[in-house]
Amino acid sequence: MSTTSSADYQTPIDCCRPADVTPVSVDASALESTTPGHLRDLKREFAAEGVSPVELTVEACFDEDCSLATQDEINRVRDYVRAASFLGAGTVTVAIDDVANPEKVRPALAACAERAEREGLLFDLDHQNGSEGSFTLDD
Repeated sequence: MSTTSSADYQTPIDCCRPADVTPVSVDASALESTTPGHLRDLKREFAAEGVSPVELTVEACFDEDCSLATQDEINRVRDYVRAASFLGAGTVTVAIDDVANPEKVRPALAACAERAEREGLLFDLDHQNGSEGSFTLDD
């Protein structure tokens, strides 16, 4: 049993101190590769430049009503979820341009969201071209 009361315990967030780094959002299309070796080098490069990735943004398009095309795009998004976790980002934002068949896309994106949650990431959907609100994981 601990002799320290829970009121005296500080959480990791309570113990945070400002660091001299600049938070940045990284566009997934700027990544040459999502392989661990490349991401490791990129992480060192970020540190050397004094920047810290806080968000990875991914543009996704599900304009084909085809299960194979949907799976290919979801695999690409999943690779970026893993990359965001590796780089230390806290959020993956998926910018969705078009959805041909929400019934095929929704469960696949929900699985990516669950994967992001297991990795400790927030998973956010951003709708492009005026389609805000037309597609969510909850419908």
